[in-house]
Amino acid sequence: MLRFILHYGIHFLVPIAIGFLFFKKEERLTIILILLAGILIDIDHIFANPIFDHDRCSIGFHPLHSYWAIATYIFLLLFKKTRIIGLALLIHIIADITDCWLI
Repeated sequence: MLRFILHYGIHFLVPIAIGFLFFKKEERLTIILILLAGILIDIDHIFANPIFDHDRCSIGFHPLHSYWAIATYIFLLLFKKTRIIGLALLIHIIADITDCWLI
C-alpha cells in the first residue's frame, strides 16, 4: 500500500503542489497540466509483454525510461522553453525510481 501511495502521489500530487507553490495564478493551471502530462511517457509500456507487470522496474526496461532518455530529460532542464517539460518527465522518472526501490 505504501508503494502505491508513494508512486501515484508523486505522479499526481507533486505536480499539483509544484504548480501551486512555484507558479503565478495566471499560469498555474497550464503548468499543472503539463506536469501531469509527464505520465504520457508510459505509452512505451505497450511494447512490453506483459504490458503491465507489478513487479517490474520500468527504469532501464522501457525505451522512454532508459538511461539515455533520462539524460535527455535532464538536458531539457537547461533551456527555459523546455524546462517544464523536462521537469514533468523527471517527476515521472522519480515516481518510477521510488517504485523500483520499493519492489
